[in-house]
Amino acid sequence: MDLKSKIARIDTRHDDVETQLQQVRDKLSPKGDVVSEAGRKRTMEVFGEPLSPLQVVQRICSDVESRGLAAVLDYGKSLDGKQLYASTIRVSDEELRLAHEAADPAFLQTIRDIRENILRFQTAILHKDVEVPIEHGGKLRHRYAPLKRVGICVPGGAAAYPSTVLMTAVPALAAGVEELAVIAPPTPFGSYNLDLLATCVEIGVKEVYRVGGAQGVAALAYGVEGIPKVQKIVGPGNLFVALAKKHVFGEVDIDSIAGPSEVVVVADTTAKPEYIAADMLAQAEHSPGSSVLISWDESLIDAALTELEKQVAVLERCDLTVQSLIDFGAVIIAKDEDEACRIATDLAPEHLHITTTDSEATAEKILTAGATFLGNYTPVALGDYAAGPSHVLPTGATAHWASGLSANDFLRSRSVIHFTEDGLKSIAPLVTTLADKEGLTAHKRSVTIRTEDNN
Repeated sequence: MDLKSKIARIDTRHDDVETQLQQVRDKLSPKGDVVSEAGRKRTMEVFGEPLSPLQVVQRICSDVESRGLAAVLDYGKSLDGKQLYASTIRVSDEELRLAHEAADPAFLQTIRDIRENILRFQTAILHKDVEVPIEHGGKLRHRYAPLKRVGICVPGGAAAYPSTVLMTAVPALAAGVEELAVIAPPTPFGSYNLDLLATCVEIGVKEVYRVGGAQGVAALAYGVEGIPKVQKIVGPGNLFVALAKKHVFGEVDIDSIAGPSEVVVVADTTAKPEYIAADMLAQAEHSPGSSVLISWDESLIDAALTELEKQVAVLERCDLTVQSLIDFGAVIIAKDEDEACRIATDLAPEHLHITTTDSEATAEKILTAGATFLGNYTPVALGDYAAGPSHVLPTGATAHWASGLSANDFLRSRSVIHFTEDGLKSIAPLVTTLADKEGLTAHKRSVTIRTEDNN
């Protein structure tokens, strides 16, 4: 298979880099108005008209908000092909117990070890209360408290994802969240998957619901019979889940509106071509997933492409992976390291893998990435599964302003202000001057009534 001729090859010495990179971005950006032929057919079957994904999500969310659980069950039947009832939509305590008892002990030990890795990191970065004394009397405090109830979306279409449960639920538990409600589609890879259910039990999740898609997001956001409303919804999903999270934002908080997975590899002659190829394939395996290699060493790029061809032949999802590389992959020949870093900064990828002579120094030149992986022995899969930081990360260049999920995202902060009389008298002139400028006489009076001698 001649991948060398099919993967986009951009040479900054000759090509319009920005135009070609924008084409890759456009392919990956979920606009909410593109749907496959199979998707169009299903939309017609369920809704009787050719709605866009955005219109589908708006229809489903509105229906769940007005009709509650009945709508959730109806969409479970029409979209997922599973007839569920009020008594069966929640995975029972007995089902959870049996799944945990049936699990491979080695698998459960793996879950425990990963949980400890995540807890160690997430607890270490957790925000702490701060108190600042006021010079003339009083104190200012910034206090943190965990959210009480959080909903977690777990995909279950093409594969089962115990890792998503770990990377969302454990940070929430580290923050002190009391109630976690997991939703997963009623599929063999979703809420009927025994490994997924066993993972929930092992880390302390007690609520699992057999519902996915936009109807699951809406159920969590609005609350329906048997599924109490949450304060925040986190976790990945398909386009419909992403659009539903966007739709309900404001009713509840969300983590992000995630798009397809992506990696940018920045490498020089110290990198091993076989490792680069493996990392690019790991992202393309998500299908869709974007894999971009940037180097100022053309021979390294050629060697990595040769490795891609050798390795792709032994992958289980070979056809999907190859198509993802062709559709969303690229190799970029930069003039030098500084130009490579500027391009990577502009791309602001979900995952950034740097293998250079001084990877630490190179990383300081690229500050816009969801997660950065350094050196030949830190593959992105470590972050996906076991390292400690959450694998829920900003995609689609949103790392320019967004951050990955962490325990701190499950905290709500508030300020506590306490002045003494002397402290108030000290700061009063600042308040009254601004109140005069803004014409808010009642604001001014609420201060002066306390500071002026009324006797």
